[in-house]
Amino acid sequence: MRIPVGRHTPRTSDARWRGAAALLAGALPSLAFPAPSLWWFAYIALVPWLLLIRSAGSVRRAALDGWLGGIGFMLAVHHWLLPSLNVFIVVLAALLGLLWAPWGVLVRSTLGGRPCVTRALAAVAVVPSGWLMVELVRSWQGLGGPWGLLGASQWEAAPALRLMSVGGVWLVSLLVVAVNTAATLCVALPHVRTAMVSALVVCALTTGAVWMWAPHMQRDGQIRVAVVQPGVIENGDARFARSEALTRALAGQHVDLVVWGESSVGQDLATRPDLAARIAALSKDLHADILVNVDARRSDKPGIFKSSVLVGPQGPTGQRYDKMRLVPFGEYVPARSLLGWATSVGKAAGEDRQRGTTPVVMTLPDAVRVGPLVCFESAFPDMSRHLVRKGAQLLIAQSSTSTFQDTWAPAQHASLAALRAAETGRPMVHATLTGISAVYGPDGGRIGRWIGTSASTSAVYDVPLATGTTPYVRLGDWAVYGALTVLAAFCAAEGARALRRPAPGPPAPPSRTAHESPARPAR
Repeated sequence: MRIPVGRHTPRTSDARWRGAAALLAGALPSLAFPAPSLWWFAYIALVPWLLLIRSAGSVRRAALDGWLGGIGFMLAVHHWLLPSLNVFIVVLAALLGLLWAPWGVLVRSTLGGRPCVTRALAAVAVVPSGWLMVELVRSWQGLGGPWGLLGASQWEAAPALRLMSVGGVWLVSLLVVAVNTAATLCVALPHVRTAMVSALVVCALTTGAVWMWAPHMQRDGQIRVAVVQPGVIENGDARFARSEALTRALAGQHVDLVVWGESSVGQDLATRPDLAARIAALSKDLHADILVNVDARRSDKPGIFKSSVLVGPQGPTGQRYDKMRLVPFGEYVPARSLLGWATSVGKAAGEDRQRGTTPVVMTLPDAVRVGPLVCFESAFPDMSRHLVRKGAQLLIAQSSTSTFQDTWAPAQHASLAALRAAETGRPMVHATLTGISAVYGPDGGRIGRWIGTSASTSAVYDVPLATGTTPYVRLGDWAVYGALTVLAAFCAAEGARALRRPAPGPPAPPSRTAHESPARPAR
């Protein structure tokens, strides 16, 4: 039968609807992140996507559902990049979405058909482990870094923050996907429902046990920190003047440290001693050091650096941290010879900034040790963990999200500091040029108020210091290694099962009808 040109078969139409459903299902978890911040929704947000993949009629279809859902997830979580990257954001989402294609195959393998109770219980461990591998790979700085990790959606949930102190954000991602997997099997397969309810109870009891068992950090004094947020001011000299005025107004508030946001100083202080002198004068008046962020071409090294610089009453103290992990396309273009065209379709960096090589812990006059990070470095769990292992008592992230003021980006970025504080047991200050600025205690709980994106102001916070070492700081990414072990065991079991499966025998001879014989076969 010939199909008229210009018409689509029902199968083609169904495939298109299924593809659209996969995109939408993959986008649903984004609602758990700021700004919607429906943190509780994360525990069921993957269910439609999992149900879709388990119903795939082939391995190829499952991989396609995984890929399309990954595209939907990346676009939804990073949609605020559209003004900067333009159509290139779609290309990036398509490339990164490929990471979920093998996960789709894994989901179909473990959840598809009618698995027995044992296999269903195994799926509650295997599917989250596969998801974590996707998060781990895309967390590489060259692929954009660990922005939008599923566990990060739980930044407001106190039990989840306690879990982070034990296994980092990775452990919470495993928990969230495990709950989604068990919920999916409860919906799809009544015969394993009792086992899945039991698995959910185990997840809840484990979280409660961690809540009870995980060590609390011991409070050890406090430090009075002022955050200066000048607001959206395009002119660098005017921004500096506004930060200067806001800082001067802090006189008499007995602050120990003043923090300015990312790119708060647009000239190298070595070549602009007048600017250094103005900051030093403020430090002398306040009797407090000032941590500024210089975004400029250095006089002693070639290229542009973003650097946290500590300034005291006598000028720059010599304590300086150069940003190590740069934002792809925003601060450098990966493989510029191949992808340099991105600068013509969006707001990609016209010139690559230079990288620092070493994390730095700075010491304040009162002996408090500070670990600075710049911009999206606060998204990397290993960086804050390393600073704390080097003795940092207070973590500080200097940031600017002025390009994305009216999007979800400022709230997403501000929430990351809660994760790093909970993981390390150290307070963290998130200071920005244009908001949202925020401060969190050693347990990840918010201190004081957020400074919103519409504000041009300063705020003072009494930040409690803490001593002690969280299990995550001591043990590191053990949750990741555990997930790798689960996947290795699953692959070994599947391989052994395949070897035990009997080989197909020779094909049976064709049957004969009553009217045929060896001498006279039927026609």
